[in-house]
Amino acid sequence: MRSNLKIENKTKSLNFKKIAQTRRQRGYNWEDTLVKRFNKMDDWKAFRLGSPSVALPDILCVNNENSMIFTIEAKSGTGTTLTVPFDQITRCLNWTNNFTVYKTRKVVLAFKFLSKKRIGTGLYEKRELREFYKVWNEKKDPIDIVCRYDGTTYALIQGQKKKVNLKDYEMPFKSRHRKIALRVN
Repeated sequence: MRSNLKIENKTKSLNFKKIAQTRRQRGYNWEDTLVKRFNKMDDWKAFRLGSPSVALPDILCVNNENSMIFTIEAKSGTGTTLTVPFDQITRCLNWTNNFTVYKTRKVVLAFKFLSKKRIGTGLYEKRELREFYKVWNEKKDPIDIVCRYDGTTYALIQGQKKKVNLKDYEMPFKSRHRKIALRVN
């Protein structure tokens, strides 16, 4: 009996590790895609800044010709919502605010909803792949932001949803999956 329990716990542990690895791989692929899109353009240079444990934004993009700098937090997944925690917005703001030589400094939240929607453990259904690019209003204090599959956003404040409209941002590259959020007033 005890050995069966050990095997079951070990199997669960391996499953959680595999799930975490898949999630990290999706995130890495999305960041890598964004970096490649920027680097294909003549005036832009983009860099992945490393793992989340080093307190850096996911991506740093600069355009020295036009005096622009972006820090990007990239989120991708199979769910119906994607969340950016306030501390990740804070570190992006800290980076963009430190580079005062750039006239245009933006924190961009890049959301990618994959073409498969998770409907259960290991179960998916097909849907449209969507990308949303939202610009953070630097006059607002950082809060946890959630983007829905339809592109609308809201804040999570102590577990409560609060309406927050983040502006869609027109990225300098083209993407056939880019969507504009439908605004419902």
